[in-house]
Amino acid sequence: MNMLGMGMMQPKIGVDVPQEDTQETIHISSLSLLKMLKHGRAGVPMEVMGLMLGEYVDEYTVRVVDVFAMPQSGTGVSVEAVDDVFQAKMMDLLKQTGRSETVVGWYHSHPGFGCWLSGVDVNTQQAFERLDRRAVAVVVDPVQSVKGKVVIDAFRTIPQQYVTMPMESRQSTSVVGHLNKPSVQALIHGLNRHYYSMPIAYRKNELEERMLMNLHKRQWSHGLTLPSFIEHEESNGKLVKEMLNLAKSYNTAVQEEGKKTLEEFAVDNVGKVDSRRRLQDGVELGMSSNIIQALGMMLDTVVF
Repeated sequence: MNMLGMGMMQPKIGVDVPQEDTQETIHISSLSLLKMLKHGRAGVPMEVMGLMLGEYVDEYTVRVVDVFAMPQSGTGVSVEAVDDVFQAKMMDLLKQTGRSETVVGWYHSHPGFGCWLSGVDVNTQQAFERLDRRAVAVVVDPVQSVKGKVVIDAFRTIPQQYVTMPMESRQSTSVVGHLNKPSVQALIHGLNRHYYSMPIAYRKNELEERMLMNLHKRQWSHGLTLPSFIEHEESNGKLVKEMLNLAKSYNTAVQEEGKKTLEEFAVDNVGKVDSRRRLQDGVELGMSSNIIQALGMMLDTVVF
């Protein structure tokens, strides 16, 4: 297969040729995914790109452990080719820090228009595959990616020899890659004709789990942070007005209670706001927020 990817020999029909497998999966670490999304968000609305570091565990697993950005400038629909000088210098610096991983592929962003490969992207991926036949191209959409769902996909090109001959580009031993239906836009731009999609999995080690658990954890200094005085004044004003209206409605309800029986009063108040309970909640909220504001201001004045 590596000879086919290099274009050094032609496949023969009826002869067993080693092929890529549909079981091959890309395992992306949490750190790599966060760095790709952060890099992509920083470049919106332009495309950005970078290289992926990792290892080939076996014939069915490509593990991505880290990524680093490349100084490429892009437009809204394309990105420049890889800077070989920067890549060589970056790999030398990584080796000096004890990082032994190799480049297993590259990633770039498609801000807002889905995951697929353009003609320029296919040429870039073919250049990577000339150096390493198992290189992977990952595309991430930082705009469509929302909390809990990341729009990402991995691709590898189909050698042109398979396009002209009645042969499959890879052998099918798994249906994992067919569970997610491809988008119409990806099919229009050459999916399953010039390149194919690969399944992606995510793995976390113990350090990454601890990092994610502490991502939004509050520190001790959070209690010393004071809200804006203007916002605090506005919230107090809204709370006082709301309590005034609740007091009027509660006064009216007390007067009506004496004119009706308990059963009639209970039926009339079905579905209505309980003014008494809302007044109690408002008093507790107003007192606690103002006490915290005053104490926090006193502490900040003494400490800082």
